[in-house]
Amino acid sequence: MGASTAYHLAVRGVKDIVLLEKQSLFGMGATGKCAGGVRYQFSTEINIRLSQHSLPMLDRFPDEIGQEIDRRKTGYLFLLTRQANVERFKEIVALQHRLGVQTEWLTGDEVRRRVPQLKTDDVLAGTNHPEDGLADPNSVVNGYITAARRLGVQSFTDSPVRAIDLVKRGFSVQTPHGAIACEKIVNAAGPWSSPVSEMVGVPLPVKPVRQQMLTTSPLPQIQPDFPFVIDFAQSLYFHREGEGLLTGMTNPNQPAGFDESVDEEWEFTHLEAAIARLPLLETAGLQSHWAGLYEVTPDAHPIISAIAEQPGYYVVTGFSGHGFMHGPIAGLLLTEIILDGQAHTLNISRLAYDRFSEEELTKEYNVI
Repeated sequence: MGASTAYHLAVRGVKDIVLLEKQSLFGMGATGKCAGGVRYQFSTEINIRLSQHSLPMLDRFPDEIGQEIDRRKTGYLFLLTRQANVERFKEIVALQHRLGVQTEWLTGDEVRRRVPQLKTDDVLAGTNHPEDGLADPNSVVNGYITAARRLGVQSFTDSPVRAIDLVKRGFSVQTPHGAIACEKIVNAAGPWSSPVSEMVGVPLPVKPVRQQMLTTSPLPQIQPDFPFVIDFAQSLYFHREGEGLLTGMTNPNQPAGFDESVDEEWEFTHLEAAIARLPLLETAGLQSHWAGLYEVTPDAHPIISAIAEQPGYYVVTGFSGHGFMHGPIAGLLLTEIILDGQAHTLNISRLAYDRFSEEELTKEYNVI
């Protein structure tokens, strides 16, 4: 989010931009640890609209930014094993169709024919969109960083924000290398955005939640057109990664917190479920495993917003597990808010900070 915003501000001619990264390399935080999935298949109009703008930006990335990002259109295949999910997905697919996203509806038998290597006797139906798939997160981050630097953006690693002081003409950002005076601040700190926001006295309803995944040794038996598979009821997923597979599964009882160590007990639970769904995994070795953090809001929608309570302070965070794919459009939309007073490429009033004062929020259903 920070790299995208910096780039889009620079494209609009802003010259005095400083991007701070607390890690020793860009893209080592939540983005660098994500699965790299990109999809159109969401349940709310605003998330579908974000994808309709952001995924084509990823398709154009090599031409616009000059960086290859390994964009693979494998499709996202949702497996539906519960009747309640089938009924809800029928409504979701109807919405997607109304908005121009031509998701396929598959019967259980069609799913079984599509992915014969999966054990799918319990699958009632499925959905797929062929334009969904994957891109390389690190390539996207570094593509934006490189392009932003060409336009004059100053970017620094090993530069955590230690404090933010409110001063007469804006802010003074305290780093290990000294203070930076600025009139505007963008909080794009992802899972760490709430602690950063507390420095300026603005509470954010964003919680960090651990997610973990692993990659396997080569599995030459995997079909070449194996899609990004989502076992929706279990929040279990697989996709091809190199010559093997990447797989993960969300722990529904995972408490909020900043722990990024691998929970080996949950990994065992995950692998049991994964092997039951894809028996071929039993023959694979473990190549690598890691954990990262989701940045979760109460409605699983992002906050892309100016903060009226603190003029000059802007937030782009809270994407709840689908931030990487919406990073391109998020940076553009926040640029419009900063420079033009409001976003105009897309109406994102539903993503404003003040929505959390409402009694009832519209939640995203298709969260993995």
